[in-house]
Amino acid sequence: MEVTAWMSLYSAMHAEQDKRPFSRVVLNRILQFARPHRARLIRFLVLTVVMAALAVATPVLAGRVVNAIVQGDDPKVVYQLTALIAVIAVAEAGLGLLTRWLSATIGEGLILDLRTAVFDHIQRMPVAFFTRTRTGALVSRLNNDVIGAQRAFSDTLSGVLGNLVTLLLTLVVMLGISWQITVLALLLLPVFVVPARRMGARLARLEREAANQNSTMATQMTERFSAPGATLIKLFGRPQHESAEFARRAGRVRDIGVRTAMVQSVFVTALTLVSALALAVVYGLGGFYALRGSLDPGAVVALALLLTRLYAPLTALASARVEVMSALVSFERVFEVLDLVPLVRDPAAPRPIPAGPVSVEFDDVRFAYPSADRVSLASLEEVAQLDSRGGVEVLHGISFRVEPGQVVALVGSSGAGKSTIAQLLPRLYDVDEGAVRLAGVDVRETSATAIRETIGLVTQDGHLFHESVRSNLVLARPEVTEEELWDVLRRARLADLIASLPEGLDTVVGERGYRLSGGERQRLTIARVLLARPRVVVLDEATAHLDSTSEAAVQEALAEALEGRTAVVIAHRLSTVRGADLILVIEEGRIIERGTHTELLAVRGRYEELYRTQFADPEPVIG
Repeated sequence: MEVTAWMSLYSAMHAEQDKRPFSRVVLNRILQFARPHRARLIRFLVLTVVMAALAVATPVLAGRVVNAIVQGDDPKVVYQLTALIAVIAVAEAGLGLLTRWLSATIGEGLILDLRTAVFDHIQRMPVAFFTRTRTGALVSRLNNDVIGAQRAFSDTLSGVLGNLVTLLLTLVVMLGISWQITVLALLLLPVFVVPARRMGARLARLEREAANQNSTMATQMTERFSAPGATLIKLFGRPQHESAEFARRAGRVRDIGVRTAMVQSVFVTALTLVSALALAVVYGLGGFYALRGSLDPGAVVALALLLTRLYAPLTALASARVEVMSALVSFERVFEVLDLVPLVRDPAAPRPIPAGPVSVEFDDVRFAYPSADRVSLASLEEVAQLDSRGGVEVLHGISFRVEPGQVVALVGSSGAGKSTIAQLLPRLYDVDEGAVRLAGVDVRETSATAIRETIGLVTQDGHLFHESVRSNLVLARPEVTEEELWDVLRRARLADLIASLPEGLDTVVGERGYRLSGGERQRLTIARVLLARPRVVVLDEATAHLDSTSEAAVQEALAEALEGRTAVVIAHRLSTVRGADLILVIEEGRIIERGTHTELLAVRGRYEELYRTQFADPEPVIG
């Protein structure tokens, strides 16, 4: 009976979850995901019904054994009945294992389908989506919500069906034995269920508070244990304060754990007592009828055993709708992500980018970053409502052309729009007006794969994954040989460094590459570009935060990366842009000056001003 109490408590706790109206649209989409598993689902449901029937059969046979003993029947009858009970027990055990295997196979298969669908869809989302979305919220969709959706098949579906069949069969048998005792058992049900729901509500609140506190602690640990976060705390933070704050939250979780344990203990003890009293009533009333000769002794035993199988399905079914709705909510949250339409999509029939050297052209490009309601979800940003205001135009009629093999440099104040131009070229965003072309092909008319194979981008942060040097290098070309890897490392001026590492190419670089210096990280990203062999290279302030020694090494690597390639270079240092074939001065989203280094200095405009303030060096001014 204690198991029944725990099942009641579980149902009551989950009855406190969010209640939403039933959605046929969501159900139809769930069935689409379930279709590949329908054969196993059918076998699973059939076995669930069979097991429910066997669960009711055992008490009835036990009652017959008692009657046979009391009536002094042939011992063979008792042996046969007990043998049948043993066979049913073995069958139940075997079917239980088979049902569990089917349940796990269906559930884990569904998790695989949902996770891969969400993961693949998220990978197709534009950069604007990731700049607004909390990473933890996305991970939660791939973990908690997907698992919640999986329970709809592995737990909720089988539970509802099994409990319904068990309940109906149990009631039919009990009513057939004694309708009076059955009615009395049903009248005692509120005494059993009401405490469960009240205690369940209290436990659900404690569970939610503990989850919130654990989430806050996890956030604190994630932020403080990352390399940048740990550095920030050591430089500016208060370790004692951080420790005290963490201890306060952990202490709250401890207190909640103690209260939860006591409430659960009181609940189970109370319901076990209620169950024992109910059994006493059944034995008392059943014994009275048996002594009067209106009921067999075996029937009393059967009723007592059936009673233990009556409360569990009744209390579970009382919360079944809420459990189903909770599962549907998980599915809705997963489908919410899948329904986000990527703003940047491949065309139905993508055009190839012609082989050979590639020209770059911006033709009267106008662009505004998309508003939040076009690229994100309020639940992923943890806001009540997304900002629906339209984006402010940041590029106004940008036009220029870079011939194959030429280098164009973009200079200007911070926030002028240089990095935005760099992001439009590999189609991280789509332009609002005008066109960006590679070898005469509009990037919106070709595929993302073709763009990746054509363009290599080096950013100022030099991002690396927490993986080995080899894994970070072969991201674009997994099939490369060992010789090719060492060749690009030599060209990036990194071969000696990598060779000196404990495990060479298999050395893990740490989170975001923090085991390497800034210049080493940057040269590794350049080596990655060299390995990808792009025909167009985009450098977005690749040397902005390096010291002079690191910059010199990176500049040598950049020279290798730019050799023979079309290039768009954004830089704040004259050494990067002086030799460009064309320099564009960008201010407030417009090209205000264009020409070579010498021509722009002769104009004595904005470029000459930038040269004096940002690019000044001891070399004489030309022009």
